[in-house]
Amino acid sequence: MRPPDSPEVTAVVTGIGACLPDRVVDNDTVVARGALRTDDTWIRERTGIARRRHAGPGTSTGDLAVGAGRAALASAGRPRPDLLLLATSTPDHPCPATAPAVAHRLGLGTIPAFDLAAVCSGFLYGLATATALIRGAACATVLVIGADTYTTIVDPADRETAPIFGDGAGAVLLRLGTAGEPGAVIATDLGADGSGGDLITVPYGGSRHPRDRPPSDPRDRHFRMRGREVYAHAVRRMTRSADAVLRQAEWAPESVGAFVGHQANQRILDSVADRLGIPPAHRHGNIRELGNTAAASIPLVLADPGVHRSVAPGERTLLTAFGGGLTWASAALRWPDAVPRAEAPPTDRTAPDTPDPTGSQPWTASTTTS
Repeated sequence: MRPPDSPEVTAVVTGIGACLPDRVVDNDTVVARGALRTDDTWIRERTGIARRRHAGPGTSTGDLAVGAGRAALASAGRPRPDLLLLATSTPDHPCPATAPAVAHRLGLGTIPAFDLAAVCSGFLYGLATATALIRGAACATVLVIGADTYTTIVDPADRETAPIFGDGAGAVLLRLGTAGEPGAVIATDLGADGSGGDLITVPYGGSRHPRDRPPSDPRDRHFRMRGREVYAHAVRRMTRSADAVLRQAEWAPESVGAFVGHQANQRILDSVADRLGIPPAHRHGNIRELGNTAAASIPLVLADPGVHRSVAPGERTLLTAFGGGLTWASAALRWPDAVPRAEAPPTDRTAPDTPDPTGSQPWTASTTTS
């Protein structure tokens, strides 16, 4: 989707926020917890991951979403959004949606709020949805949050998934603006193929296999992924989607100053960037420190202070993601001129937010390791 020719009214990223659990878990700890037949070297070589964050007992997806949303609003100067979208595969409850509770806890009153389920493509699905609503004058500002706690659904004894996933949340605040501004969303591309729905799945617990009926395989209670097939799909789908969005934006690959892919696996990210012709110096991510945080992964890169020091506002930026469903998505935007903020997971899980006069804090690395 691309806006009409100049003056090209579109959505503009004006605030960026992050929320990460304090607990840092290294590869040796993951291996020991699940008695996995692997080691730190194998995990690093196959995935590029050294550490990830795990939410502690009692910390939910909604808690992380509140922290990221609060930080993004602080980054944007605390405006009141017209809509809240929460991309997640790990909601606090099967029913109701988590987004209305997040909006309440942020003190946003009765604004519309809903969950969006597109697995690891969810944040870009939310970005595209928010952009379309802003371009269509349905909203002037939208808060888009990607948040997941995959440690609540991953089997610690599964070598395919346990070393890969971490927990976290990232958010952006979008406002009405024009395509020439830093942060402007220039083009988006979305796709899905339900014939591959069994490649990434939690088989048990929905209406197809209700919770009151014991699963035939106890492992069906957990997230499952057919890694080799997912790898091939991810590289192909992300490359084609990214190419499509570059054509919409009329950008040559060599003109892209920042490439941010969903932090699934470093080899996938490198394969996609190589196929597109994006040089290594323009590839940005944090998979080594945070692992795969699902819908949160792209906004957490956007919020990463190290990345912000490397990319100038207005730089041509390409985002792309792949997730279960199967789903994929890409977006072309200009790098935002916003100072990312970070919040710790809140402890008050019921009361509406009261703005802290001291504001949120810059993202700093935790030293807590388990």
